[in-house]
Amino acid sequence: MSELQRFDVGARLSEMAVYNGVAYLAGQVPEDPKADITAQTAQCLAAIDKLLERAGTDKTRLLMVQIFLADRADFAGMNAAWDAWVPAGHTPPRATVIAGLARPEWKVEIVVTAAV
Repeated sequence: MSELQRFDVGARLSEMAVYNGVAYLAGQVPEDPKADITAQTAQCLAAIDKLLERAGTDKTRLLMVQIFLADRADFAGMNAAWDAWVPAGHTPPRATVIAGLARPEWKVEIVVTAAV
């Protein structure tokens, strides 16, 4: 049986948990909430890359991605950053949902699960 590992444990959540060969990431949000949707998405994806590296994996091993957008009008801008980031031949199952996010200045939040 694999040991459960938690990363960046806080009072409310951990940034990532790894168990039984799978990395579960918390929702990643942009560092600069004043940026446009493409930059905010790129910031989230860069944070995902860093967490996946810490778990010993990368974006070619994504199992599922959930993207939460605050505004449907940002779909194309989010996809521009996504398409530049996701490796050809390794596109994971993905859901994109329009949702109210925890902070009004956030335009996007991304949750991923990846094989380690």
